[in-house]
Amino acid sequence: MALVLNEEEEMLRDSAKGFLKDKAPVSALRALRDNGDALGYSRELWAQMADMGWAGILVPEEYGGIDFGMVGAGLICEEMGRNLTASPFLSTAIMAVTALRTGSDEQKQKYLPAIAAGKSVIALAIDESVKHDPAQTAMTASAHGNGYRLNGEKAYIIDGFDADALIVAARTSGEIGDESGVSLFIVPRETSGLSQSRTVLLDSRNYAAAKFEDVDVAGDALIGTLDGGWAVLQDVLHVGRAGLAAELLGASQQSFEMTVDYLKERKQFGAIVGSFQGLQHRAAHLYSELELVKSASLSALQAFATMPAMAGAASALAKAKAGEVAILTANEAVQMHGGIGMTDEFDIGLYMKRVRAAQELLGDYAFHADILARLRGF
Repeated sequence: MALVLNEEEEMLRDSAKGFLKDKAPVSALRALRDNGDALGYSRELWAQMADMGWAGILVPEEYGGIDFGMVGAGLICEEMGRNLTASPFLSTAIMAVTALRTGSDEQKQKYLPAIAAGKSVIALAIDESVKHDPAQTAMTASAHGNGYRLNGEKAYIIDGFDADALIVAARTSGEIGDESGVSLFIVPRETSGLSQSRTVLLDSRNYAAAKFEDVDVAGDALIGTLDGGWAVLQDVLHVGRAGLAAELLGASQQSFEMTVDYLKERKQFGAIVGSFQGLQHRAAHLYSELELVKSASLSALQAFATMPAMAGAASALAKAKAGEVAILTANEAVQMHGGIGMTDEFDIGLYMKRVRAAQELLGDYAFHADILARLRGF
């Protein structure tokens, strides 16, 4: 498939670009950070995004969404990356919706319209340590009465602090490290025995840790089949990784453009620093790397509709490459800005902080390189 956008996709991208530039510039993130906002995003902005149809970008029309597809979702993520926009778009509109689309009719009726309307934020609770590794799920869910009892802890839950509900991966059979025996449950925030605390990372976003102590949920809290959550979880992670890759691309492109503009203005030794051949070579290298990320990202987003069987590999490739190039771009941007690049007053440092965190989320470069190596038989 050609790596180009159709007319509707271009219109969505242009609309997202204008909206986020006006409503969610980098200064908005600064304000949230400087005010110590524990939520990490603006509820008002999220409601406006829902009015734009973004919260329902993957929600079927029968449940109040627009079901635009992953290319559209990725384009929004890319523009959010450009502006460092904080919102529960990735966690809720992309990942949670993907999980709930496999749920029961009752679950879809209860949660999908609320998400599409911007009235519900649902986060995915997967990881239990500092490194992403879903197969290492140790949290347990055992049969109890007519439902299940959950015990364990989750860490680094994206947009998990003050979320209305968590979609939790728990082990219902097998051993730690097994891919089989993992099940998914949706647990409302007010459920007895569930406690949450805010996790503060350098990108000033919303993360949480959660502790489950004899948390009892009804049988209808199970998403999909018992012991069969791994396949659903993989679909959720694939879309999440593709969305993060698109966001990293947007942040990288903006960092690069800011740097090039600075090189055209900054004078040193009586000359524009952009005229120095060494800096030109470094900028040319970044440009070439960004073109590769553009192709990898769009290919991954298209794969969900055109080649579903390849979507996992494509999203792993895009996430690995986008994370690698984002760190390179941020590092080079700070260096080529010189001393001002190290100051908090200048925006480039905020991009560095975000890409450092985002490239770790849902697996870093090494994690995805391992996935691709295993797929190739190594």
